[in-house]
Amino acid sequence: MPRLIAINRSSARNEPKTPLPAGELVAGYGLVGDAHAGLSEREVSVVAIESIIAANERYNIQAGPGSFADNLTTEGLDLSTLQIGSRLRVGSALLEVVQIGKPPTAAHTYSFHGVSILPDVGIFCRVLEGGQVVPGDAIEVSVKPHP
Repeated sequence: MPRLIAINRSSARNEPKTPLPAGELVAGYGLVGDAHAGLSEREVSVVAIESIIAANERYNIQAGPGSFADNLTTEGLDLSTLQIGSRLRVGSALLEVVQIGKPPTAAHTYSFHGVSILPDVGIFCRVLEGGQVVPGDAIEVSVKPHP
């Protein structure tokens, strides 16, 4: 089953995110204490550890959770299968995918040793239902119900 392996935040933009023992996600805001929270509907960024490992191998770097500006680092979840509107239940929080990657023309100034994977393999979510999240929380995927 897919799971959350890290919660990461930075107190200032353009700084690396560092892992936390737990995090609080707030509906309509994002991760408490993160510099990017509350700025747009892209409240939480998500990257799979498998993508981080692949970047390490490809570029001979030593990145880890948070190195690529990810708030949440997952394991066992193929983010490329998600669509806009997909929902992720992470612990007690509920997220909705609002953007997949970033267009190459969109501003993205943060990189790890010159490597940036968030625009290519990351997703952005808004928080529909807040709650505390901790490493090890299961992630359940569902599709947004149609009215």
